[in-house]
Amino acid sequence: MHIAPRGLSRRDALKLAGAAGLAGIVTAYPGRHVFAASGPPLELAVERTRITIDGETSNAIAIGGSIPAPTLRWREGEEVVIHVTNRLNEPTSIHWHGLLLQGVMDGAPGFNGYQPIMPGQTYTYRFKLRQAGTYWYHSHSASQEQEGMYGAIVIEPADRDPVRADRDYVVLLSDHTPEAPEAVLRKLKVSEGYYNNNKRTLVDLFRDASRDGFGATMRDRLEWGEMRMDATDLADVTGYRFLVNGKGPRDNWTALHKPGERVRLRIINGSAMTIFDVRIPGLPMTVVAADGQNVVPVKVDEFRFGVGETYDVIVMPTEDKPFTFFAEPIDRTGFARATIATSQGVEGEIPERRPRAVLTMADMGMSHGGMDHGSMAGMDRGAMKGMDHSSMPGMDHGTMKGMDHSSMPGMDHGTMKGMDHSSMPGMDHGTMKGMDHSSMPGMDHGAMKGMDHGAMGSTDQATGWADAGTPPGAKALSYTDLKSLTKRKDFRDPSHEIEVQLNGMMSRYIWTLNGKKFDEGAPIRVAYGDRVRIKFVNTTMMAHPMHLHGMFVELENGQTDRMPKKHVVLVPPGQSSSVQLTADEPGEWPFHCHLLYHMASGMMTRFIVEPRTASL
Repeated sequence: MHIAPRGLSRRDALKLAGAAGLAGIVTAYPGRHVFAASGPPLELAVERTRITIDGETSNAIAIGGSIPAPTLRWREGEEVVIHVTNRLNEPTSIHWHGLLLQGVMDGAPGFNGYQPIMPGQTYTYRFKLRQAGTYWYHSHSASQEQEGMYGAIVIEPADRDPVRADRDYVVLLSDHTPEAPEAVLRKLKVSEGYYNNNKRTLVDLFRDASRDGFGATMRDRLEWGEMRMDATDLADVTGYRFLVNGKGPRDNWTALHKPGERVRLRIINGSAMTIFDVRIPGLPMTVVAADGQNVVPVKVDEFRFGVGETYDVIVMPTEDKPFTFFAEPIDRTGFARATIATSQGVEGEIPERRPRAVLTMADMGMSHGGMDHGSMAGMDRGAMKGMDHSSMPGMDHGTMKGMDHSSMPGMDHGTMKGMDHSSMPGMDHGTMKGMDHSSMPGMDHGAMKGMDHGAMGSTDQATGWADAGTPPGAKALSYTDLKSLTKRKDFRDPSHEIEVQLNGMMSRYIWTLNGKKFDEGAPIRVAYGDRVRIKFVNTTMMAHPMHLHGMFVELENGQTDRMPKKHVVLVPPGQSSSVQLTADEPGEWPFHCHLLYHMASGMMTRFIVEPRTASL
């Protein structure tokens, strides 16, 4: 069966209404919107299907007959009722990401008394809408979210919307793999670098040595080897197709407009594992909302956002020409694209691809000569005690004892006999034959003649996780740019701080919070009404989008009375971030990394808001 990732036709909407016995209640809107009026239920079925992306078909799971699932348009203050029927042969669930609601309606199995929907069963979700904005819904069972179980939610404000727009579109980004998600996780468990096809090569070694000096370059390689990490391991999984509203780059989803109109794009990162850099070349974006909450408008050229985050932007194309919406994963293994145009069938120019980044010790909160491995709690350093480089496979350090590595630029490598570069950790030498290193400045390569240094001048990488390749003069959104449109309600200082360490053991592909896998450690407990600070300390080389169900957190980004409210916070590698929280939603809430395979490998805990004990 082919699931065409297009807008619902009026006929499709009436069929959906008929299936629910509600003809006339569900109405079609441009851009695959489905509006459920207050009161009458909406029927959604979960079932296995097939999806075709750019002409290639693979297995998938649909909600409501499409991938992505129908966009649900509701209004703040309404009570909505949704019947979800499970037609799979396994349990399922739907989590209403970012919505404030009773715990049992949150849709996370094993929390707040909610149980998964068993095969053949129907579960009724019922809740009152207490907010407006852009949100989304997805499975919280097994790896079903990766297989297509995700859709957008748009909640119109009860009063006048402060954001004016002539057109309104959802732009839901996702990643899809033809592999079974269970097979993906199994491969990661066997080899954490299974999908990393961009490891540094000997070419990179000598290019970096030419630029930075041999001593600094060797220290960098040895430090990464000591940590048993790879500086190019920005994303755990590759081979993805990147989609916009279920369409691949060749399928080219298109948003229509008339020149001069204000177009609102509700951009959602509904992927399983992909952090995107988003831009529309030639068309500035004005960010007006983050994670569904209005912010003071800020004009940007691009932004990076993590899994689960949403940004609403306004664009104003004045020319009658197509513009390309372009989203690249941070490891630059592909792209998603769409077109903003005045008519169907036209295409904007595909922009030049950005270079992939290579992580640095600074990304890990370290610097050469001052590396603090103690801060890397939770990592697998079993083979790293004492930093005995003599045990590094294939390398003979016998002639290097007592050397001052900082003075090594320009040294004669003839004294380094015994070094077998072919086995250096994190380096792929398969393409190195026939290269001439003899012309590298400041280095005597003796027996290395015959190699070609033409590739050495390549600019196919950027330095550091935060380097998105943003051109000079262009503005990339930063969390420090976000300022809530309204003042916060709770001005109390936090009564205490909760530190949450984000840990990883890459050699076994285990991800933890505070060194413990899910349900192995104690849950986080706070009293109802408490004002607390949560400090994220990322001890890993990967960014983690941290998501707390049931409540918004307020990001400590330099604002005072207008800290932005978020439900996902992207914590960069090797860095710390902090948020404030008023614990005003009683219950037992999931608190996890929104990278699907990280959560599945243990990076989750219980965040429990307990009722206060009555004083005697």
